[in-house]
Amino acid sequence: MKSLLLFLIKMYWRVIPPSKRRKCIFRTSCSKYVYEKTTADGFISGLRALKYRFQNCRSGAGIIENPTGEIYIILPDQRILNESEISERFIKNKNQ
Repeated sequence: MKSLLLFLIKMYWRVIPPSKRRKCIFRTSCSKYVYEKTTADGFISGLRALKYRFQNCRSGAGIIENPTGEIYIILPDQRILNESEISERFIKNKNQ
């Protein structure tokens, strides 16, 4: 099953050009994150990573900046992530 999940991700990378892919709010793209988790920790871990990203890499996330200038993102599941985990593109859009 691990091989099947990795194969599907590789096919996604080959078939869908980067310009046509949905833009991820995370610094590490969702497909790359799931691929890395599956490779390192196995099929179940990869499925959990896929579920987590599917539930949180969509509308409903919000960027906040605290008074010291630190930037955070609040995900739809109410988790808060720091700037190092947020896509640079997403941060730039916030500042425009």
